[in-house]
Amino acid sequence: MRDLVLSSGFLAFARQAGFLAAVEEADLVVDGLVGTSSGALAGSLWCAGVPAAEIARELSSRRPLALCSPHGAVWRGLFRMDAVISHLRTLLPPRIEDLPRPFGVGVVRNGRHALITSGPLPEAVAASMAIPRLFVPIHLDGSCSDGAFQDRTALDAWRAHRGDVDVLVHLVDASSGADTGSDLSGEPVVRTPRSFASLWSLGDFDGQLAEAKSRTHAVLAALDPKQ
Repeated sequence: MRDLVLSSGFLAFARQAGFLAAVEEADLVVDGLVGTSSGALAGSLWCAGVPAAEIARELSSRRPLALCSPHGAVWRGLFRMDAVISHLRTLLPPRIEDLPRPFGVGVVRNGRHALITSGPLPEAVAASMAIPRLFVPIHLDGSCSDGAFQDRTALDAWRAHRGDVDVLVHLVDASSGADTGSDLSGEPVVRTPRSFASLWSLGDFDGQLAEAKSRTHAVLAALDPKQ
C-alpha cells in the first residue's frame, strides 16, 4: 500500500494520465494521494473514481486555452480561472472530504507553500494550477496560486500531514519553478520528461502517455511486492 505523489508539470496531462494508467494496470493499492498543479488536477479526478483512460480523454478533449477567459486587471493575471472552476464542479465532489481516500493539494498561499487537505475541492485544484501572472490567484483563506513555485511535489508537507507512509512519486521534469522542493532521496521516483505543451496545443498526447506508462511500469516492477 502506498500514497501517490504527483508533481507539477506545465500542462503535463498525458504524463499524469500515463502514470495513473500504469498504477491501475499493476493493481497497486493506493491509500492516499497528493498533487500539485497538473498533478492536482489528474490526481483529484482519479481519487474521485475517474479511470485513467477517461482522465486522458477529458484532459485531451480541448485546447487548454478554451477554458481561459481574459481578465481586465491584467496586473493580477492575464486569465481568470472561473470557467475552469465551473467545469471542475461538474467532474469533482464539492469538498476534499467527500473523496474516498486522503487527498492533498500543494499551493502557494500568501507567499508560502501550503498543503490543502480539506475544503472546496474544485477551487483548491484550480488554485494549484494558477501560475502567477498568467492566472488570477484563487482566494482560499488567503491568496493561493501554483504550488510548484515553492515545492513541486509537496512531499514534505504530505509527510507532516500523513506520517511516515510508503510513497510512489511521479516527477515531471521542470519547465519553471523550484526543481523539487521536498527531499526525494530514498523514495521510488518515476521521472518523465516535460510535456512541451502550450495553451494552444498539448502536442503528442498519446505518445507522451505511452512513454509515462512504460517508465512507471519499470519502476513498479522493482518495488517490493509486499508493499
